[in-house]
Amino acid sequence: MNPVPPSPVSASLTFGWRALLKIKHVPEQLADVVGIPILFTVLFTYLFGGALGGSIHDYLQFLLPGTLVMTLVLVSVYTGVGLNTDISKGVFDRFRTLPIWRPAPLVGALLGDVGRNSLAAAIVIVLGLVMGFRPAGGVVGVLLAVALLLVFAFSLAWIWTTVALVARSPSAVSNVSLLVLFPLSFASNVFVAPRTMPDWLHAFVDVNPISHVVTAERALMAGTATGGQIAWVLLASAALVAVFGPLTAHLYRSRQ
Repeated sequence: MNPVPPSPVSASLTFGWRALLKIKHVPEQLADVVGIPILFTVLFTYLFGGALGGSIHDYLQFLLPGTLVMTLVLVSVYTGVGLNTDISKGVFDRFRTLPIWRPAPLVGALLGDVGRNSLAAAIVIVLGLVMGFRPAGGVVGVLLAVALLLVFAFSLAWIWTTVALVARSPSAVSNVSLLVLFPLSFASNVFVAPRTMPDWLHAFVDVNPISHVVTAERALMAGTATGGQIAWVLLASAALVAVFGPLTAHLYRSRQ
């Protein structure tokens, strides 16, 4: 009697667990999750807080939601890097011989990185609280902000899975993604208010998707979020999955 193949959900969760076990066996993978939040939050708060915000405490209230977004956006790159690493090492070929739902390795990798992103978010928030961050929206506002950001980061990671399936090496995935993310992250409202910028840069920041996400995060943590701010992030997340999900699936099938 032939064994019953696992369901799509079961297979995806198994691959998600595999992604978490990889962290256990290679803990240095957490270097970016731990290092990026500490670096951006501490460095920019104490280096620029007095000059940009008038005081370190006031600037921290403005900065932390932005560094939270920036951290998870940058960490999302690892999804594509990990997938391309599996392809380069031939693990991909093993997966395609298994009697499982074909997209399970992709979905599982994305689910596993939700855990990584949650850890990064927790580090930023705990560090901020220690430094003096006090969100007016309270615990509920912070949890809602983190949940919304996890949705956006999950959707953004689909871009890097697409890149991973066409790039020749993990370093190429990393280089391409960071080349896109760093300009978007720094030319946004993460560190300074757009009104202080030249008109041409202000116009770019206003349409920058990272700025919209940061605005929603700040509003949720302050308890002043509007439905439009939240809806923009959710619609943008849905659009990313709608475009890059099928594209990733097509590239995935074409390699088999």
